[in-house]
Amino acid sequence: MAFFSSSIDRLKTKFNASGKARSSGGVAVAYAPKDDDRPDPGEVVWTWVAYEDDPSQGKDRPVLILGWYDTQLAGVPLSSKDHGERRDSADWLPVGTGPWDSERRPSYADAARLLKVNPKQVRREGSALDEARFREVVARVGELHHWTP
Repeated sequence: MAFFSSSIDRLKTKFNASGKARSSGGVAVAYAPKDDDRPDPGEVVWTWVAYEDDPSQGKDRPVLILGWYDTQLAGVPLSSKDHGERRDSADWLPVGTGPWDSERRPSYADAARLLKVNPKQVRREGSALDEARFREVVARVGELHHWTP
């Protein structure tokens, strides 16, 4: 079953309440950052992300890794722009500041947009997000994508 058409794309799958994929073809969500110079769930990494309105273009941006989809990472993009005035503002969760942003600007996770990331395309690790904020993002992603127990 092909969920993806490119190396980074929207991801649509179902999860149970614990955050684990309901089927072997799904994403295994976990908080497992390690200080090992490799991207892990719970970490903010930098990679190329396609624009939603034109997937042939994109830019390097931070992505919060939520888990694994086979050999690929699954995550949500972060932005330093406050999306409070947008009609989709409820999709964006504040995750605070961290070393992933050199200016230490507040960041927001786009819980509506799930991405697949090839670990070899990760340009740099930013840092681990604290577990409580990670769980908040996972919960909101679950609400938006109708994950069920």
